This record gives sequence, C-alpha cells and structure tokens, in this order.
Amino acid sequence: VQLQAFGGGLVQTGGSLRLACVVSGDTFSDYAMGWFRQAPGKEREFVAAMSRDGVTVYYGDSVKGRFTITRDAAKNTVYLQMRDLKSEDTAVYYCGADRRNRRGVSTVEITYEYWGQGTLVTVSS
Repeated sequence: VQLQAFGGGLVQTGGSLRLACVVSGDTFSDYAMGWFRQAPGKEREFVAAMSRDGVTVYYGDSVKGRFTITRDAAKNTVYLQMRDLKSEDTAVYYCGADRRNRRGVSTVEITYEYWGQGTLVTVSS
C-alpha cells in the first residue's frame, strides 16, 4: 500500500490549510488512518486519527477544536482540515495507515504500518 500526502505550504498565523492523504494499492476502508507531525528538533507527535468506519476520532490536545480529520472512501483519501493555525503548528505532517486495528484507532505512532512521505506546513507570523 502507498500513501501520498500533499497540501502543505506557507500560511499566516490564524489561517487555514487542508491536507490530503491518498491511499492506493489496497482497500482504503480496511485501514484506520492517522496524522502525525514532526517539528524541527522534536519527536513525531500525534495529531489526529480516525477509525476504519469513521466513527471513532481522536485529536491531540494541542489541536483540539482547530483541526478536523475526515475520510472519503470514494476517493481513498483522508483529510486534515487545519484552522486558526499557530506558529507551533509548523512541522512536517505525515499520514499513517493501520490495518491491524479493526475496530478502534490508535494514537501511537508505532502501531501504524504504512506512512506517506510527509508534507511541510509552515505557519508564519
């Protein structure tokens, strides 16, 4: 399975951006999907995740109320809508796919088997 993330870019503080991650090579609905990010000099951090059926959703504390994860089975795509962006949101954002988690969804990086290449989000003031 391959994941391709895109949609990153440069945005001003308070602005919005939508990331997308397209899954190919396998059945999209078999995967729980997650977004993580890594800022320079920091460890990868959990951002958001959604179960296979879209029912269970988790967000990292730092993005709750500002970011929204959704998935579109017809397009094999998971999205991350980001609003009210802050400078601390600057990072490379990665999407991950977890096939083993049949019912729920994980916030732990190691449980994701497949990763996209990352897309850079830069928030400037």
